[in-house]
Amino acid sequence: MLSEAAVPSISIPDLETLATSIHDDTAFVVLTEEVLRGRDIGRISTLLANQPSWSDLPFIILTSRGGPDRHSSARLSESLGNVTFLERPFHPTTFISVARSAMKGRRRQFEARTRLEEISRLNETLEERVAIRTAELQRANRVLSEQIAQREDAEERLRQSQKLEAIGQLTGGVAHDFNNLLMAVLGNLGLLSKYVSHDPNAARLLEGATRGAQRGAALTQRLLAFGRRQDLTVRPTDMVGLIIGMDDLLIRSIGQNIELEKHLPRQLPRALIDANQVELALLNLAINARDAMPSGGKLVLSVRQERLSATRGELCAREYLVLSVSDTGHGMDAATLKRAIDPFFSTKGPGKGTGLGLSMIHGVAVQMNGALELTSVLNEGTTAELWFPATSEATLDEPVKPPVASSETAKLLRVLLVDDDALIAMSSVDMLVDLGHTVTEANSGKAALALLEAGNEFDLMITDYSMPGMNGAELARAALLLAPKMQILVASGYAELPSGAGIDLPKLGKPYSQSQLADEISKLFAGDE
Repeated sequence: MLSEAAVPSISIPDLETLATSIHDDTAFVVLTEEVLRGRDIGRISTLLANQPSWSDLPFIILTSRGGPDRHSSARLSESLGNVTFLERPFHPTTFISVARSAMKGRRRQFEARTRLEEISRLNETLEERVAIRTAELQRANRVLSEQIAQREDAEERLRQSQKLEAIGQLTGGVAHDFNNLLMAVLGNLGLLSKYVSHDPNAARLLEGATRGAQRGAALTQRLLAFGRRQDLTVRPTDMVGLIIGMDDLLIRSIGQNIELEKHLPRQLPRALIDANQVELALLNLAINARDAMPSGGKLVLSVRQERLSATRGELCAREYLVLSVSDTGHGMDAATLKRAIDPFFSTKGPGKGTGLGLSMIHGVAVQMNGALELTSVLNEGTTAELWFPATSEATLDEPVKPPVASSETAKLLRVLLVDDDALIAMSSVDMLVDLGHTVTEANSGKAALALLEAGNEFDLMITDYSMPGMNGAELARAALLLAPKMQILVASGYAELPSGAGIDLPKLGKPYSQSQLADEISKLFAGDE
């Protein structure tokens, strides 16, 4: 698996050989729980205890189902330090993701080593100059202090980057699994609503459950935005027009005791943005500003054009449009401002915020090659600036969507549904059958290909992307060789197929409703009407 992922590795027969093989350029170590059970790892522990200051060698321990007991895991963590436990059996994608995360972390350690070596060489030079020129001692000390401060700042940035990357991977994975769960919940609630519409009490309870599940779906979108795994439709957009179109929504959201002031110049270039995501970000910032002004105040929205002649932080040198949202609220002190975009950090009381709002906005802005910049003064207010790339291109016309065919008028299809999760498959089959289609179910890519090889004919194949053994893209390529005229729709908990999938197919993001499913099918077969 590591070789296929272009990660070079060597195999070690025992712990004694491992202890002699570990060196400063080792990227990470993969161990099985069995090789450690009852073995003395004192030599390796001593080796790790004597690592250089920049080094924290990662270990990936492959455990049996249930993992080691608390005492064993604590002993291993204490002895080995930087340990990640991965329970078997696992999906190859999961293992490669953990391995790459460990590799990335180790690369950053190597970068820190290089910086420390450079600083060490500089210190030697400074000491030489101080010894030769005692008259320059004061200036040399000042330069040395600045270098130490830079090193500490670099190390802090490195730690923050590693922390955010780890949390981003975790939240992206959680959102994917949560999307799958919500798929079954929302699908079944939608079907159930058709059978209890005559009962007001049952309909009310179903509506409440559906709203709760939809709020969960919205939360997964925030998690995906933070993990930067969200599918964005970036197009040239009139930023001023977008803000003007939100007037009513913004006024209702901030309330009557807050004055809304806008500075929106004409003749600005367009911004390369996903309009829906920017609207959500602006609404989120406006609500944050409202909460910061409980006794009333002023909210100022403005747009300006800026040009950066050099790279600054996450922004490269180019033209930008800057959307500014300023309030006169209670503001933030320096410590709070520093943590403002950290995931799950919130100054609101318990139950009043997830702490994902600003981190979601930051993630979306970075996805669009922009940035979120915050400034704040305690008791005076806060300004949030969203920087987006500017463009001279004209707005692209929205494609005309074909009408969604109802279950009574739609073309009835022979559908092959492929999903390894029985709960999701059951929900999707019920939705398709309710639409009038004939459905055959397969729980793996291998089973689906067997049906096609046996001569079964289908108009449409709907397949999950993440499946063991054969993913949706691999299945699609093989299926098209057997049935070239068959339409294929890929459903995934992620809103976009991973890079390198190697196939361009219509996508349906989980969780999806019956109407969304019908809409996608209608678009696929619109030309056959």
